[in-house]
Amino acid sequence: MVDSSFSKPQENRSARPTRRPLYTPEERVRRDKSIWTFVQGLLAPIQFFIFLGSLGFVLRFLLTGQGLDIANSSVVVKTLALYAIMLTGCIWEKVVFGRYLFAPAFYWEDVFSMLVLALHTCYLWATYTGALVGAELMYLALAAYTTYVVNAGQFLLKLRAARLDHEASLRTNHTAPTGAGVLA
Repeated sequence: MVDSSFSKPQENRSARPTRRPLYTPEERVRRDKSIWTFVQGLLAPIQFFIFLGSLGFVLRFLLTGQGLDIANSSVVVKTLALYAIMLTGCIWEKVVFGRYLFAPAFYWEDVFSMLVLALHTCYLWATYTGALVGAELMYLALAAYTTYVVNAGQFLLKLRAARLDHEASLRTNHTAPTGAGVLA
């Protein structure tokens, strides 16, 4: 019997498959020049701090039974902040990628964002119609907030990927200093 391992070149098992960078050079330029990048960078932490405060109010109500009105109001404010960041995010995506939603670079984040929006919108509907009250409403808020945290994590991972892509492109495009290797 012949050992076939000698007839094939060894594969480099530690090499990672290459993936498309998050942004093409043109998309990176559009991203960096767009006012919507600044707006997104401003709204994201604001929404996160609103989320933290609202989460505190929601948990306080669930633990003590007190503060339903403030908890409810805080979830409404958080939902309005979510709508604002989603709307401006769609504009940003159009400017950078040429489509309002589901650009390949952010496809799965956008898909999951639809679930986040749906749950937050269900909260508003349940509040407005009285379909849910008290703890039921707060549990719906927690479900919406759980999806928000997952989605925020997705976007943070994309930010990290963009930074790593940029660092890799800088290393790849790095040229030797002027005069290097030239004899005087």
